[in-house]
This record gives sequence, C-alpha cells and structure tokens, in this order.
Amino acid sequence: MLVLTRSRLPIRCALAVSALIATCSSSAFADDSLYRQFGGKAGIEHVIDDFYDRMLDDPRTKTFFDGASIPRIEKLLNQQFCVLMGGPCVYTGRSMRRAHEGLGIDGKAFAAGIEDLKLAMAKNHIPADAQKKLLSKLMPMAHDIEDRP
Repeated sequence: MLVLTRSRLPIRCALAVSALIATCSSSAFADDSLYRQFGGKAGIEHVIDDFYDRMLDDPRTKTFFDGASIPRIEKLLNQQFCVLMGGPCVYTGRSMRRAHEGLGIDGKAFAAGIEDLKLAMAKNHIPADAQKKLLSKLMPMAHDIEDRP
C-alpha cells in the first residue's frame, strides 16, 4: 500500500494536474476532420499553390499582388487554412482587415478569388462537402477583405 507523505503529495498533485492539462489540450478533442479531408499540411499546400497560380494568372485578381511577397503570403494562407480546418497550426499573420486595407478589393475581385479557390480545390480532388465547409468559414471574411465605401 502506498502511503503519501506530506512531501510527496504536492508532487503527485502537480503530476496529475499536468497530465489532465495535457489530455484536455490534446488534439484528440479537436475536430480536425476538415484538415484530414484536405490531406493535411501537404494537401493544403497543393491547394494553396494552385490557388495562387490561378490568381496570379487571373486578370481579375493579379494586379492585387504587384510587388507582394508571394512566398510569404502563401505561407500565411497555409497557416490560416490549417487553423480554420482544425489542424495543428498557428496563424502568425495580421487580421484580414489589416492585411487587405487599401488594396481596393471589391466584391467582384473577392468573388473571382473564391472562384479561383474552387477551381484549385476541384483540381486537387477535395470532396465537395469539404469545399463547402471551408468556403463557409471564408465567406464571412469578405467584410474584412473588401474595401467598402
């Protein structure tokens, strides 16, 4: 029989609390099903690569990237998508409003970007329900991305 002495009790309590915190913060409780449907980090990267190729070729969107660091933007978008999908990532960029302020993005340009994203997701064989789930998370951002008069 284990007898807890006064000196061991705080140590055992600290270990128990640490284990409880680790268990509660474990990704086992996070819903990463959308992240997995996209193929994890590699799948998201493929979609983002194709998405940016399309936007940089699209006359409706390409001018918004003049002088921009595309590798930096792609890195941040990969982080953001990963977080939105419940993946094990941290977004280190600015808010959508701050990142897009002054660019003059209107509703037509935003819609063109969404269209380019849909084509990139289809090219990468992302299931339709997963596409809809991601788009439902992105569409509310239009308010912060579009310049409104």
